[in-house]
Amino acid sequence: MNHDPLPDPFAGQPDWAPAPPRPVLVVAANERVELRGRRVLIGLPGLGWRSDLRADERVVQGSRTYVPVLPEQEWYRAEAERIEVFAPLVPAERVWVEVLGDPPRWGVDGPPIPRPARGDVVSRLVSLDAPSHPPPVPVVEADAVSGRRVVRVDETGEQRDLRAVTEVYTSAEGDICVRVATELDWYRWAWSGRPPTTQEVPVHLLWIE
Repeated sequence: MNHDPLPDPFAGQPDWAPAPPRPVLVVAANERVELRGRRVLIGLPGLGWRSDLRADERVVQGSRTYVPVLPEQEWYRAEAERIEVFAPLVPAERVWVEVLGDPPRWGVDGPPIPRPARGDVVSRLVSLDAPSHPPPVPVVEADAVSGRRVVRVDETGEQRDLRAVTEVYTSAEGDICVRVATELDWYRWAWSGRPPTTQEVPVHLLWIE
């Protein structure tokens, strides 16, 4: 039996190059994917999409399949406080699920694809047949980051479900950093008023998801 190790997705990547996280892909909810707790988008082709939602498992009523969908804050509150909340049932064909794609491999897929230049609207055009998700962007290249979904990437791997709670700043040690909180603490801050526990993270380790 072949026991060759899995390839390192960042092998050959220069030390100066920040490691990109796996990209977020969007797939139809009627595909075989578990839904409970997953981020979803709802909407109609040609109309538009709404995000920052979480789903529960499918419900079959008669001949139709529905997906219970909650605003993300309500989902976190229900999970944290073990309370019942109302979840509207959305027809499954109007629901798309966020999943993670494969990481780019330096030297195989090449270096990260350059992002469009500022003001390059044509390269940002999308189809209205299904929702899309932009590729991850290094925080060092973002205009604003506070409140955004971020991913921390270091030698231990990816840490997701984080929110930035500050813009970039200079730490006491002179490093350029952003403070981040878990999404649970981020949303709890809204419903309880209790400030979150935050971490100071060097900016080169963070990507906007």
